[in-house]
Amino acid sequence: MKKLISLFICVLFAFPAAVHAAEKPDISAQSYVLYCPQSGSVILSENAEKRMKPASTTKLMTTLLTLEAAQRKNTALTFTREMSAEGSSMYLKYGEKLRLSDLAVGMMMCSGNDAANAAALTIGKSSEIFAALMNKRAKQLGMKNTHFVTPSGLDDDNHYSTALDLALLMAAGLKNKAFRELTAQKSAKVSFINPKDKTATYNNHNKLLRLDPRCIGGKTGYTQAAGRCLVSAASQNGVTLICVTLNDRDDWNDHIALYDYGFSNISAYSPKKINLKIPCVGGVSDIVNAVCGNAEPILLGADESKRVKRKIVTESFLYAPVKKGGTVGSVEYYLDGRLLKSYKLTAENDIETEKVKTGFWQKIKELFNYG
Repeated sequence: MKKLISLFICVLFAFPAAVHAAEKPDISAQSYVLYCPQSGSVILSENAEKRMKPASTTKLMTTLLTLEAAQRKNTALTFTREMSAEGSSMYLKYGEKLRLSDLAVGMMMCSGNDAANAAALTIGKSSEIFAALMNKRAKQLGMKNTHFVTPSGLDDDNHYSTALDLALLMAAGLKNKAFRELTAQKSAKVSFINPKDKTATYNNHNKLLRLDPRCIGGKTGYTQAAGRCLVSAASQNGVTLICVTLNDRDDWNDHIALYDYGFSNISAYSPKKINLKIPCVGGVSDIVNAVCGNAEPILLGADESKRVKRKIVTESFLYAPVKKGGTVGSVEYYLDGRLLKSYKLTAENDIETEKVKTGFWQKIKELFNYG
C-alpha cells in the first residue's frame, strides 16, 4: 500500500522591496550581449554572433590556460628577449624570474602583452602551438565563431571572436577558482624569484570593479582597429550576469545600464538543502535519511520567485534494503501551478535487511522442509 506525501511550502525570501523593471537601454556598442550563465540564456543582444576583433579580451583565454597550467605545475620561468611584446605591459625585464601564476596577474591586472607572450612560450613552446591550444579550448566551450592567433589579442586578420563567444569564455573562467578570485581583485602583488627583493603591485584596468559594486570581474581591451572592448561579470541576489561590448565608446556606462536592466528583470529562487527522515520497514535501521543536495538557482522574472511553491513527493515508508544514493522521492518547484524544476531525493545511507533470528522449532521445520 502506497501513499504519497505532498508538502506544499510557500517560500519566503529576503529580497528588497519590488522595484520597477528598467527599460531596455540604448547601447553604443557595435556588438553586445547580456548573458546569464546560470540559465545559458541571452537576455539582450545586438550582433552578438558577428565576428569582431577582440583586442586584449583575448587574454581571458590566455589567463585561463595559464592558471590551469599553474595548477598542475607552477613553473618558474626566466623572461627572455623572445617573450617581449609591444603595447601594454607588466614591464618584465630580461633575466627576471617569476612563476606562471604571476604572468596571469600581469595579464589580468594590467593587460601585459609581455606576460601573455611569456605564458604562451612557456606552456606551448611556440606561439603557434599555444594558439592551437587556445582554439581547441574555444571549440570545447562552444565558441563557434572564434579563432585565435596571438595570446595577447594584437590585431590579426585571422584573429577574431564574438560577443556571445566571449561571454561563454568568461562563464568558463568563473568556474575556475583561481581565475574567479584573480579577476575580482582591484590590484594584485607579484613577488619575483629573481631579483629576490623585487615586488610589484599591479592595478586592475577594469574600472567597473570600482564603479559598480555588483561587478565581480572581467577584462578590458583596446586597439585602434578593435575599438574599446569590455567583458565583465556581475552578481546580485543570487543571479550572475555577463556583459560583453565590442567597439563601444561608452563601455563603462553601457555595462552598468545593461546590468540595471538585467537585474531588474530577473529574480532567483535558491532551493534550500533538504534532509527528510522516512520510516523504513524490515531494516537494521528504521529511518532513511533522504537528502536533496545543492541545486542550481532557478531564474525567474522580477518578483516571481516570491510565488514559488515547493512540493516534496515520497512514499510514506520504505522497505529494506535501501542503497545509498538510491532515489527515494523527488522535490518539485512550481510557479503558479507550472512545474519549474524537479530534483531527486536520494538515500543518504545504506540500510540492510534485518536478519531474523531463527528459533529451534523453525530450524527443525526448515530441515525437513515443513511449511
